[in-house]
Amino acid sequence: MVKITKRILSIEDDPSFSRYLSYMLTKEGYEVVTATNGLTGLRKAEEEDLDLILLDVMLPGLDGFEVCHRLRAEPKTAHIPVLMLSAKGQDSDKVTGLRVGANEFLSKPIDREVLLAKIKEYLPDDTK
Repeated sequence: MVKITKRILSIEDDPSFSRYLSYMLTKEGYEVVTATNGLTGLRKAEEEDLDLILLDVMLPGLDGFEVCHRLRAEPKTAHIPVLMLSAKGQDSDKVTGLRVGANEFLSKPIDREVLLAKIKEYLPDDTK
């Protein structure tokens, strides 16, 4: 059976963390699309065929909460799993993230194995 490459959109404004995510995910066999702000992320989510979105909360322009809310409001993107990643780890931030439609809210710094396990939870391997 042919393995289908899963596509992940990473919306992250920190260049070093964005490079880290891209490197790690590519090494795991995922195709990574990146955006450095909320508006670009929304545009790419509409244009690209995506399987999952990693979304930072603190972004220039539109924050991650607003981006997630808009993703959920659009039929083309409403079904895509969204994992919010944030240095803002307060319970109120987690509640807000889940309220606007995130599937998960993970606090930075994020353990690599935890992140990969969460991604695999939403993107099971189709080749089994």
